Amino acid sequence: MQPFSGVLPGPPAAMPSSHQASAEHRVGLDNRRLRIAIVAPPWLPVPPPAYGGTENVLDGLARGLDAAGHEVLLCTVGDSTCPVPSSSVFEHAVGVGAGSGVDEIRHVIHAYDAIRGFDVVHDHTLIGPLYSAAFPSLPVVTTNHGPFNAELIDLYRAIAGRIPIIAISHDQAASAVGVQIAAVIHHGVNVADFPVGTGGGGYAVFLGRMHPTKAPHLAAQIARAAGMPLVIAAKMREPEERAYFEATVRPLLGADVTYVGEVDRQAKLDLLGGADCLLNPIVWPEPFGMVMIEALACGTPVVSSDYGAAPEIVEDGVVGFVRHGRSGLVDALGRIHEIDRAACRARVEEHFSVDRMVAQHVAVYEMAVGERAPGVLRPPAGMAVLGAA
Repeated sequence: MQPFSGVLPGPPAAMPSSHQASAEHRVGLDNRRLRIAIVAPPWLPVPPPAYGGTENVLDGLARGLDAAGHEVLLCTVGDSTCPVPSSSVFEHAVGVGAGSGVDEIRHVIHAYDAIRGFDVVHDHTLIGPLYSAAFPSLPVVTTNHGPFNAELIDLYRAIAGRIPIIAISHDQAASAVGVQIAAVIHHGVNVADFPVGTGGGGYAVFLGRMHPTKAPHLAAQIARAAGMPLVIAAKMREPEERAYFEATVRPLLGADVTYVGEVDRQAKLDLLGGADCLLNPIVWPEPFGMVMIEALACGTPVVSSDYGAAPEIVEDGVVGFVRHGRSGLVDALGRIHEIDRAACRARVEEHFSVDRMVAQHVAVYEMAVGERAPGVLRPPAGMAVLGAA
């Protein structure tokens, strides 16, 4: 199989009669109902009860594919509640940081045993794409939800010539040195699941993990310097998260900076809906950042550092502010009243919806299936790369 072209298929073009059979196959493929298996990691349920960006994405993707008329099997853990048919070997989620490579191997072996006969597999594990070499006739697509760093780049280079690799932002894709990227597909949300809040709560909110790269300590310092109260809602389960909190964040807490723990979905929506803004002072090139589109879906502006995918998500001056450095973020908090909450919601409706995410994934699945079919033509080169504007 040749490397993927990484483009959306365009309108069918006129073809010479010698290619008529291939053209007919392409049209039939594009219009038929696909049998799609999604292999989730075993660490968290789908959807997660609280923190879990990847699992929230997979929940939306599985539901969206099902609603679009495709047959979906979600290979996950037994306590997942996503309402599509599922398969599992673990009764409960293994837990982030609690499992091992052996757990993922076992999960993957059972998943691939359950998905025999499916048209295409969308594998979100690390081990699965390597294991899939044992099934040479099975079309497999994978998404990298993390960075293309020194720890992961060799894995993706090893599979790039055989498996289409989806990146989740253009910034992430640009770092994939020596890796053929099939498509850039931004995450999406079901906008109807996010009620628009009125804001006016008089506080900024930080949502994420208790981790130095997410920088809740910087959020506290920035909000205090801007004279805006801050509510921190963050996952803190692992020893290193607790150690960071005790050493760096707890000393900053006070009447104007409060920590409310890890919140469930409803509490998250309430916090976002009432907040004047989401404060996202990350200090690493985050590949995407689901919390930003969740905030915007609630009509809540985003103030973010300019790392990673943030400039692709936050249209500066329209739905929030993207700044470099602490002083720029402090100044941006003082201007948050300039942002129209309706524009924030519209940004997600236009660029980060589940429908858009599903359609772009289906285009990649169809190309993956077509690559396995004899005589199928590739889409012409030079078409737009997948991804929101």
